[in-house]
Amino acid sequence: MVTLDGQDEHLLRSAIAISGRSREHGNHPFGALLADEDGRVLFEGENSVVTSGDVTGHAEIGLIRSASRTLPSEEFAKATLYSSAEPCAMCAGAIYWAGIGRVVYAMAETDLLALTGSHAENPTLDLGCRIVLASGQRHIEVVGPALADEAMAVHEGFWDGSSAPSPSPVREHPARIEDAPAS
Repeated sequence: MVTLDGQDEHLLRSAIAISGRSREHGNHPFGALLADEDGRVLFEGENSVVTSGDVTGHAEIGLIRSASRTLPSEEFAKATLYSSAEPCAMCAGAIYWAGIGRVVYAMAETDLLALTGSHAENPTLDLGCRIVLASGQRHIEVVGPALADEAMAVHEGFWDGSSAPSPSPVREHPARIEDAPAS
């Protein structure tokens, strides 16, 4: 387990809170946020797989799609993506192509597999984001796992159906956080 500084810890806990909101909104319990180098939250992303019907509706993907519409590429390079779970291979690819400079995640892919087992809605790939990101030409710092127990708590009862909420109506995709105060 990795030790985080105060800002990283605060922002990772915020990503975990977003995963809780995602679950409350009827989606898989995953959340992410993008912060600038000063820790100001620029974008948030909830998983939207269930409510959108889009299997690529992962929190990181939605966040990157929204951010790439307005955020200059040089800002991506200075930003950190915080995720409640280790980005999957698809999301790691999107992180790479967006040019995000740093990733901090809570729960490892192996922790997620232990929680979900062979659940049809989350057939995890045994391919950590470090492997995907190290396969490219640009350096992306990866920090994690950290606060894994807190992230795993949001998943309690979800994958076995014992306390999963019913899906809510389709929601808007992540929005830019214009005036969020710095942490």
